[in-house]
Amino acid sequence: MEIRNMEKLNKKVSLLGFGCMRFPTLENGQIDEVNATEMIDYAIKHGVNYIDTAYPYHNGESELFVGKVLKRYDRSSFTIATKLPVWKIKSEEDVLNIFEEQLKRLQVNHIDFYLLHALDKESFETVERFHIIDICKQLKAEGKIKYFGFSFHDTYDVFENIMNAYDWDFVQLQLNYMDMDIQAGQRGVDLANKKRIPIIVMEPIKGGTLATLPKECEQLLKGEHKDWTIASWALRFVANIPGVKVILSGMSSFDHVKDNIKTCQDGNQLTNNDKALLNQVTQVLKDKSRNNCTGCEYCMAINCGVNIAKNFKIWNNMFMFNQPNMKNKYKELKDHDASHCIGCKRCESLCPQKIIIHEDLKRLRKDMGEVC
Repeated sequence: MEIRNMEKLNKKVSLLGFGCMRFPTLENGQIDEVNATEMIDYAIKHGVNYIDTAYPYHNGESELFVGKVLKRYDRSSFTIATKLPVWKIKSEEDVLNIFEEQLKRLQVNHIDFYLLHALDKESFETVERFHIIDICKQLKAEGKIKYFGFSFHDTYDVFENIMNAYDWDFVQLQLNYMDMDIQAGQRGVDLANKKRIPIIVMEPIKGGTLATLPKECEQLLKGEHKDWTIASWALRFVANIPGVKVILSGMSSFDHVKDNIKTCQDGNQLTNNDKALLNQVTQVLKDKSRNNCTGCEYCMAINCGVNIAKNFKIWNNMFMFNQPNMKNKYKELKDHDASHCIGCKRCESLCPQKIIIHEDLKRLRKDMGEVC
């Protein structure tokens, strides 16, 4: 496993971080603890020391499960990251109450990397209104937080404002070869490097969509490196971005763990020709895609009945990856398909990608009406 040094923090971390958002699940939706435990154990055995979870992952079960698994390891052998759900904060007391709950869930006395979760313009106003940064600074002074940062989903201008509001220890950005011109993007990378702030990468495979590409794209990449998986190209891309210290991957199978560990060993550099091929793939996919949904499911918190994430995944896969079986997948949604959207727009404030969901669901219905 490649180990990278966060010079600003004098902290060494594994290039691959285990993202605890997409564990394998049982039929009842609960985490498959047997397989997920084996996956984490294998990752740690092979050098992964950065474990990333969050308060809402797996309906609140991720932190509990991760705490139980990591309790078997020496506390100094792993780095734990979790996040404050800013959207739940209605008072200053909420910050401390949720933080203490997270310590109990994780069965630790301190959090190594603590993030304000999914900041955008609106949520940062909440941060300022309830003096959340000051509260977290105090927790850091008490040793309960080692390093303090944020994850981000909004425009570059908002990112710049947040970056200038505090001397952050690190920042977590959505970066992949499809998304360097949206959200913080390349300009965000440049600003973080200027400030010497370490970068943690989320969504390097864009919610798994960059693991399987249209035939013409796969042929391009396999023709250059036939022993590289398609997903590994996406990880290598972000590994080559200056300032990136950790790449988070939400692994849901043992094969994902093994492939990602193999990719994140020393020697994952890309040649200029490799980068040119990825530019070609990016253009092909952008020409085919319907929207920028990553499948994070934040929009699903409103419980409107429409499975927004699955609708968009089916829609994008059909057009981007030429998957005709998506017609049947859409029909299988039944009462959860796009036709049941009532246009209330409540989901849109929760979307990190700022997708106009109700409008895209209308477009989706039109497209599906033509193909189904």
